[in-house]
Amino acid sequence: MTYLELSEDDGSAHKFYEVVVAGTEVTITYGRIGEAGQRKVSSFPTADKARAVADKKLGEKLRKGYAPAVRGVRQRRQVTRRSITSTRSTARQAPVLWRFDSGAAAFGIFVDEERCWVGNQNGDVYTIAHSGQVTGRFRLPDGVKCIVADDFWIYAGCDDGKVYDLGGKVPRVAYEIAADVDIYWLDVHDGVLGVSDQAGRITTIDYEDEFQWARKGHGTSAWMVRCDSDAVYHGHSNGVARYDAADGTPQWQTPVAGAVLFGWQEEHSVYAGTSRSTVHRLAKSDGAIEAVYRCDGAVFSCATAPGGRYVFAGDSHSSIYCFDASGERLWKLGTGCGSAYSMQFLDDRLYIVTTDGTLACIDASEAAIKAASGGTVPVPVDVKASASLAAVEPSVVLETVTHAGDGVVVECVREGDRLRVRVASPGYETWNVQFPKNIREPGARYLVEGLRSSGRGGFYRTYGEIRRLL
Repeated sequence: MTYLELSEDDGSAHKFYEVVVAGTEVTITYGRIGEAGQRKVSSFPTADKARAVADKKLGEKLRKGYAPAVRGVRQRRQVTRRSITSTRSTARQAPVLWRFDSGAAAFGIFVDEERCWVGNQNGDVYTIAHSGQVTGRFRLPDGVKCIVADDFWIYAGCDDGKVYDLGGKVPRVAYEIAADVDIYWLDVHDGVLGVSDQAGRITTIDYEDEFQWARKGHGTSAWMVRCDSDAVYHGHSNGVARYDAADGTPQWQTPVAGAVLFGWQEEHSVYAGTSRSTVHRLAKSDGAIEAVYRCDGAVFSCATAPGGRYVFAGDSHSSIYCFDASGERLWKLGTGCGSAYSMQFLDDRLYIVTTDGTLACIDASEAAIKAASGGTVPVPVDVKASASLAAVEPSVVLETVTHAGDGVVVECVREGDRLRVRVASPGYETWNVQFPKNIREPGARYLVEGLRSSGRGGFYRTYGEIRRLL
């Protein structure tokens, strides 16, 4: 058995590689330090051949900077749990239509026309129909920090340092983040990942899961990152900054009152919720403060109606607020289920996930809010997951097929010391394909449901199921 590790001071790597030779069998285990990792077992005609292959693999790793080590000396990545005291609201009760207890404090939420997603600190991700039925469940290896969408791709940032693509039947690892990055928040735009962390850094990773650039901000505890085509917006203990999306060039820095605890964006503005009970709206162009929305407690989350017509906020006292665009408070109501860690507005409904793990659907229509302000609210439906609903876990196992059918064929090819995936079906550019790294094998062909060009061009993105083509 030979055990190697690679751990860079700048956090760009924190990995192990273990090779065990037993007769004609070689077992290779690799992954992040402190975790079980992935295992691959191969058999060879003779013991000499097995030893030669093992030596070759180890030589490749040693040339890349891996070194002999003792398992257990270095520890796994640091993880911060966002545990902030939440008190009960004294405001009138909000009109909650239904609520779902996910089982643990929840940060992750995303809502689209088809369903709601919630992810909690136990690593559970549930999908719930807008009518209130639980339709699916994933189980990730560690707590879910956030759920974000990039076009119609859905990603979950996990405390194990990985970002999982939830677009298929099985979660697949889309990105891996350096081990010294204590992840606070994530965002993905056109295949490029932005990561903000405990140390106040901002890091971007490209569609091939390769480091792009990193910057140290002017504060710590960076709970805000939002990305668009032109820039990355970064909020931390001392304010909000904008960096050029391509190379990380700083473009502006705006201090705000209090530490930034959450961020939101619209086309021309970004919104920063702060520990000083405010939400600031800043112009994307120059960082100018356009409006301030004042709450009665530290703001854990915020969101907007399309175009910023209304601004919503959730505070540390289990209250939620609605403001008009100029900053006038329109209403304040209590959630009845904890403080909102994340929220999203869609079709006159405000969806929140809370400190006690509840996903709640709130009727934010004018009539319902008026009734609630007068003390009249509906009896919320308590949604339950079926006991027979099995949790689907991440896997590197692929279904195999022998015919391409209506799918698109892609092929894994070696380019230097990297494995790339390119389209083998006719009619496509010779671009690389964004594809999970931990299922790539040189020379293997895969059948994907479909491909789309990235917004900026230059690479393709797969969507739907991935199968191994024999």
